[in-house]
Parts: sequence; structure tokens; C-alpha cells
Amino acid sequence: MISAIAPKSPTAAAARVLAAVATAVVAVDQLTKAWAVNALPATRTIDVLLGVRLVHARNTGVAFSKGRGMAGIILPILVVIGLIAWSARTDLSQPGGPRRSAAVGYGLILGGAFGNVLDRLFRSPGWGKGAVVDMVDVGFWPIFNVADAALSVGVAVTLFSLFAHRRLAQPTSGAGRS
Repeated sequence: MISAIAPKSPTAAAARVLAAVATAVVAVDQLTKAWAVNALPATRTIDVLLGVRLVHARNTGVAFSKGRGMAGIILPILVVIGLIAWSARTDLSQPGGPRRSAAVGYGLILGGAFGNVLDRLFRSPGWGKGAVVDMVDVGFWPIFNVADAALSVGVAVTLFSLFAHRRLAQPTSGAGRS
């Protein structure tokens, strides 16, 4: 009975936020990729706003389309995802550690990574060699997708959250006191 009214663990709450954000990113990413595959033939583009276009592109490379056609990239990506998950667990479980913003950041990173891994595993040309579907073209940047955007934003949010938390957690020195 007491456990029913006791406050939930901050670590458990952070884990729920992380899981919800990651799940939402994967869902939105896969839905937008399915739309791009079905609605955007290779020759069609849609002008959206201020030079942003939607196109259907396939990326066989890694970040920013570098390293095209790299076979066997899936295993290193899975190792990196595991390291990020371990880091999230470690950071979010520290007493007084960063919570919600870091959980959102880690959720964005893991959701983005899983979104692109799903393409690598299940899209053509075949199991483990699939090309990532990209569709947002801003002209001055490589074409990207929702997962890529989530990864980038997630890294920024996580770094900001962790650095802000560590800065706030540092004891103030007695210097300057009268």
C-alpha cells in the first residue's frame, strides 16, 4: 500500500521519458520514410518553404553520405548504440544526476540511431546492406531524414543537459565572499 503512494523513482521516470521519445522518433521516422518511398519517385521533388525541398534519396554511406557502400557497417553501429544506451543508463541513474532533459536527448539519439538501423537491416538491396531513405534537402547540407535530425538535436540537448547539470552541481568556492 505504501509503495502505491510513494513517489516514483526519478531514474524510472527518466527511463520512461527516454523510451517514449525514442519510440516516437522511430515511429515518425519510419512513417516519413514510407511516405517518401511511396510518394516521391526518384525524379520528383516537392518545394516546401524557403528553399527546403522533399526528395527521395538513398544513402548507402554513413554520416552525411560519406563512405558510400560500406559493407559491414551495421555491427559497429550496433556497438555504438549499445555504448550510448550504457552511457544513458549511467548518467540517468546517478543520484541527483540529470533527468528529464538528458533523457529526452538520449531518447532522440537512440530513436534516431534505431530508425536508421532499421533501414540498414530491412531495406533494399538486402538484409544488413540496406540503404537509408533520406528526403529533406535544404540545399547547403546533405539530404537527411527525421532520424538524422533527431540524432543531431539529441546530441546537442544531451551535451547541454549534462554540462549544465555538472556546472550546477559543482560546489561554489568561498572566493569573493566578505
